[in-house]
Amino acid sequence: MTRHLFGTDGMRAVFGTTPLDRPTVQAVGYWFARLCGDGALILGGDTRASRTEIAGWLAAAIRAAGCQVRSAGVVPTPAVAWLVTELGAAGGIVVSASHNPYTDNGVKLIGADGFKVDPSVEQAIEDRIEDWVRRRPRRLPPKAARKRRPKADLPIRAPGDLEDESELADRYLEHLTASLPADRPLAGLRIAVDAANGAGAPYAERFFTGLGANCDVTCDQPDGRNINLDCGSTCTERIAAFTRATGSDLGVALDGDADRALLCDDQGRICDGDILLYVWATHLAACGQLPGRRIVATTMSNMGLEKALEVGKVDVVRCGVGDREVVEVMRREGVRLGGEQSGHLVDLELGTTGDGLLTAAAVAAIVAASGRSLADLAAGFRRFPQTLRNVKVREKQPLESVPGLSEAVASVERELGTSGRVLLRYSGTEALARVMIEGPDQNRIEELCGSITSVLEAELGA
Repeated sequence: MTRHLFGTDGMRAVFGTTPLDRPTVQAVGYWFARLCGDGALILGGDTRASRTEIAGWLAAAIRAAGCQVRSAGVVPTPAVAWLVTELGAAGGIVVSASHNPYTDNGVKLIGADGFKVDPSVEQAIEDRIEDWVRRRPRRLPPKAARKRRPKADLPIRAPGDLEDESELADRYLEHLTASLPADRPLAGLRIAVDAANGAGAPYAERFFTGLGANCDVTCDQPDGRNINLDCGSTCTERIAAFTRATGSDLGVALDGDADRALLCDDQGRICDGDILLYVWATHLAACGQLPGRRIVATTMSNMGLEKALEVGKVDVVRCGVGDREVVEVMRREGVRLGGEQSGHLVDLELGTTGDGLLTAAAVAAIVAASGRSLADLAAGFRRFPQTLRNVKVREKQPLESVPGLSEAVASVERELGTSGRVLLRYSGTEALARVMIEGPDQNRIEELCGSITSVLEAELGA
């Protein structure tokens, strides 16, 4: 069966619309709990206004499936992942739409091992939901429907009451602090943080101050509707300006669920996930702590990452897009460090999923220990000119079947030769086709990108 509920990072949509409507969310929660078996499921989420209602739906479904529920309340996605293993829970569910606007929300599923569940688990849930829907009574009067209620009908009566356990967030922060080397590893640093009015907002200042840093925080007053609004890792102009205004050594921009972070140096120059991977990998390799002298990065990472790490004899293993894909390849290949250009970075020695607070603290600790600036540590990275364009599409038909597209791509690849590359893919969470080109000249690759996007717009444009 074709998967239609889940994308590259869970299930995501406008709140109240399919699949973020009550019946579908509860069906997902119910069947996930059934698949998890006995035990408790950990719930957590970001600061969106719809989180509480969705969490209530899920709690009722989980209990109907015979499992217990423990709610961590507003916490970063990686907090739920860690708490699952720390508490020996059967699994976890995160209510978040990450960097999307507040009108959206989503559901991310965490397995008992603390990792995001395999797509096969999501497929199993979809199969059970489809079977349940197929066997439900249709267009029957209420009394007849009650008489003929099939066993497959979900025994969920009402949204469940939830009491958040604030001590769970405290345990997570204690774990993060213990993950960093030495006592007060950020002493002497001034750090600016944009908390995106999201899941990291209640914890950012406390966390970085506890590590010894002088910390200034903005966008840490969530009201349910301002998450990611002109702030966070998708609006880096704010953290750049805030870092300069506060005279900070570096800046940190989190996203809505705080599972990723982008940094900037003291001049406000943005360091994306590629630069952070370079700094982190170079440090680990120099300390003899990078097994196999390899990292994992996605097809979207800049060619400059490979060239920069070649100097230190560190190889880059490429994989598909999505932090779940990154982690899967890391585990399979025995690689410690990996991540995405967007700021999803994972160190498997420290966690099972991307963690924006931990990423920022780990890189800041490298800065503090080295006595050098972030700009100096990143100086060995030289970015290849790159352009990325998104095309809104009305449907996601196979790209190879789009008339004229293969010819347009082949023409660009012939011109670039070995000095560049073309990447064409659909977004896993939005109705978008993404076209990325790297090459030696910015103006020319933008022209070449236009030749491809014009075909997409003509054939698939929404």
